[in-house]
Amino acid sequence: MTYAVEVSGLTKAFGDFTAVDGLSFRVQEGEIFGFLGPNGSGKTTTIRMLCGIMAPTRGRAKVAGYDVVKEPEKVKEQLGYMSQRFSLYSDLTVRENLEFYADIYQVPMSGRPQRVADLIAMANLTGRENELAANLSGGLKQRLALGCAIVHRPAILFLDEPTGGVDPASRRNFWDMIYGLAGEGITVFVTTHYLDEAEHCNTLGLMHNARLIALGTPDELKANYLAGDLLEVDASPAMGALEALSRLPFVKDTALYGLLLHVVVDSADQALPVIEEALRSSGVAVKHIAPISPSLEDVFVSLIDAQDRAQVRQGLRVLESEPR
Repeated sequence: MTYAVEVSGLTKAFGDFTAVDGLSFRVQEGEIFGFLGPNGSGKTTTIRMLCGIMAPTRGRAKVAGYDVVKEPEKVKEQLGYMSQRFSLYSDLTVRENLEFYADIYQVPMSGRPQRVADLIAMANLTGRENELAANLSGGLKQRLALGCAIVHRPAILFLDEPTGGVDPASRRNFWDMIYGLAGEGITVFVTTHYLDEAEHCNTLGLMHNARLIALGTPDELKANYLAGDLLEVDASPAMGALEALSRLPFVKDTALYGLLLHVVVDSADQALPVIEEALRSSGVAVKHIAPISPSLEDVFVSLIDAQDRAQVRQGLRVLESEPR
């Protein structure tokens, strides 16, 4: 099996602060790899190291077979990069932006006009070639930025929060384009906050507090990373239900999902009658309780909560062990 990205023990520290802590994972060629996590979890720092922009403090990483420390320029030749800011020149036209990036990436002159024309068609910008980028909608800017990122036909495409700030229809169209690129053999490495987008990825990695805490396909994460059974509770008032459930010892996690609650328990069969009785005893009106299959959001919320609780317990143990 051939890997587009190979990471082993990758770490980045800024003084006493560790932004990325011992990452190890591999990304297969031609797959869509989703990199998820809260703001500040280390995603962008990881991408900067993988792109050869920032040197790691420790560990190793290879991108397209090249070492990011020893051969950063070789790495940069093999990749395309697009961020939420789109990196477009507002005072240039659609065609001028593409031609500028084609020049930066040294796309051969013999094939450059056709390549620019193909990307204009891909971005659905035919007829708007001479329009300033500043005048485009967010969705069209997004497509143009993608065209600029792949003008040189990179082997790997890094997308850092590429769909932030665009409407749902534009996000859907953008992902259709990503599927097409992956179908052509391009490896796509994407960070996103949208869990519905994460479902489109072949493999997902979840970052939290600088560490990779889960790795697998969407189905694997939903099957293996939720510690217990999941119940959906429709009760009123919801906050009263949340407070009552948090007092039950066998309830491992609770979270509000709109007007509903998602509750993680050891055993759904054993918990159902006890939960219903506890809610009614607390003056909560119960409309519906039933086991459900977990979503990615359920898994990620549960994992992050578990990590946070573990850190709190560790901190308390450290305080208890200190001399008084």
